[in-house]
This record gives sequence, structure tokens and C-alpha cells, in this order.
Amino acid sequence: MKICLTGGIACGKSLLSRYLNELGVETLDADDIVHELLPDPAERKRIAAEVFADPVKRRELEARLHPLVKAKINEAFTRADNRTILIAIIPLLFEVHWEGEFDIICCVESTRENQLLRLMTTRALSREEAEARLAAQLPVAEKAAKSHYVIHNDGSAEELKAQAFRFVDWLQQKEKQA
Repeated sequence: MKICLTGGIACGKSLLSRYLNELGVETLDADDIVHELLPDPAERKRIAAEVFADPVKRRELEARLHPLVKAKINEAFTRADNRTILIAIIPLLFEVHWEGEFDIICCVESTRENQLLRLMTTRALSREEAEARLAAQLPVAEKAAKSHYVIHNDGSAEELKAQAFRFVDWLQQKEKQA
């Protein structure tokens, strides 16, 4: 099964991914692939500030990066063995229209206010910068409505960890049915 984890920015995809890894699930994060393609953190920060201020520049950058990211993700699924669950983490899954590539899509969602708060505290963004990042993505509620499984992350880390367990159990049941 090809499985994807998506969700809004600052909804907890990275923390959920860590919990999934602890449960033996292999993850491949599209953001990590982008970091491989653009390895200098200062350069990424400069580019992010530029492209989130200019939608045309953002689309141009995405047109160059997205095919490379998609190729690496497809390669990983081709190489994956059947004994391990592999989940691709693609924040912009619906925005780039790759949803048809996956058998199962899980969305991590959070309230907009929590997303803003997390962006401002963990990434040191101003409210204006955080709003621009949110505006560049589909609203998380739309992503959730298009997904097969939804994880709500407005609680504690322990609650998210418990949801990771439930999601893996759900996936294992789906595998048995396949």
C-alpha cells in the first residue's frame, strides 16, 4: 500500500512521524528531500522569505523542486519491502495534486490558532509571516475532508502518541484486508 501523511503547516506532522518511527514505521519526508536539494539553512530561509512574499516566485520554485521530490518518493516506494510500512510525508499533497498516487491518505489537523501559535513560537515567525505561510496552503479542514484518516492534534504530545498507535493499528487492519 502507498500511504501518505499530509496536513497543515505546524499541525504536528514531524512529531507524529517520530512516534510512527518508534512504532517501526518508515517515513520519508518531502521537506527533508527539499533540504537535501537546498542544503544551506540560511539560503532556505532567504528563499522562503522571498517566495512566501511572491506567489509567482513560489510557483516557479515549486515547478523546479516538486518533480525532483516526487521522483525520490516514487523511488523509495519502488525499493520498499513488503514487511515494513512506508509513509511519505507530503505537506502539499493536495496542492500539487498527487493524491491519486496513494492508496491511503492520513491528515494531521490542528486549529488555525494553534498553527499560528506554533509557527510564531517554534519557528520565530511574526504573525504576518505565519499568516502568509498558512495562506500558501489549502486550509487544513479541506485536506482532512479529502483524507481517509484524520488525526486531530490540539492536545498534548502524549495524546498525539496515542493517536499514532491507533493509526498504526488501523493501517495493519487495512493491510490484512488487502
